[in-house]
Amino acid sequence: MEYLSVVIAAFGSFAALFIFTRLTGNRQMSQLSLFDYISGITIGSIAAEMATTLEGSFMKPFIALAVYTLMTLLLFYITAKSQKIRRVVNGEALILYYDGNLYFANFKKAKMELSEFLTQCRNNGYFDLSKLQAAILESNGKISFLQKPQYRPVEPRDLNIYPKIEKPLVNIILDGEILYDNLEYTGNDQSWLERKLAEKNISASEVFLATCDSNNEFTVYKKNLKPMTRDMFE
Repeated sequence: MEYLSVVIAAFGSFAALFIFTRLTGNRQMSQLSLFDYISGITIGSIAAEMATTLEGSFMKPFIALAVYTLMTLLLFYITAKSQKIRRVVNGEALILYYDGNLYFANFKKAKMELSEFLTQCRNNGYFDLSKLQAAILESNGKISFLQKPQYRPVEPRDLNIYPKIEKPLVNIILDGEILYDNLEYTGNDQSWLERKLAEKNISASEVFLATCDSNNEFTVYKKNLKPMTRDMFE
């Protein structure tokens, strides 16, 4: 009976954690502020307590989890409305380097060593600081780099070239299944698809992926049932 209680509590904890994390939104680790990171760890710890509680009420950690989630959501909406509060909670961007100058005071405020900064520069492909116009430490802990104009990559407009706007590829077939809504979005119908498949002498069930671009170009990738045994990256 004790083990059954653990199983039931674990399922309840999993469901509650899933619901509350969905409420707080989807963000990557690099997008989390320090407060978000600590809050996520705390919510996970409370959920773990719910899953392993054998004595006392299951509702106590559940209520704590709900309150913590609501407080996180409330703080999110407050920071979205107030820039001053957002700077207090999430921190502010710090200029570490600008126009040939390293700002010691901002390094000290960010608690970042110069060697760590230089490592980040090299990791992002900047081995020579003189080629940078600015380096800014963002509130999420990542460093944004701005190259000097003479060192940045050439853009089409620099050469007076203005490419046409491209639209994302639309998936028409996924693993043998025709996506009819996507097919209709491209302005085509099933007869067009059947004609294109016939041109390539293939049926929809044999297709692993088929796409259509903004120029109505149809591309097909067959299902290769034989595995690639040769390791080409050794």
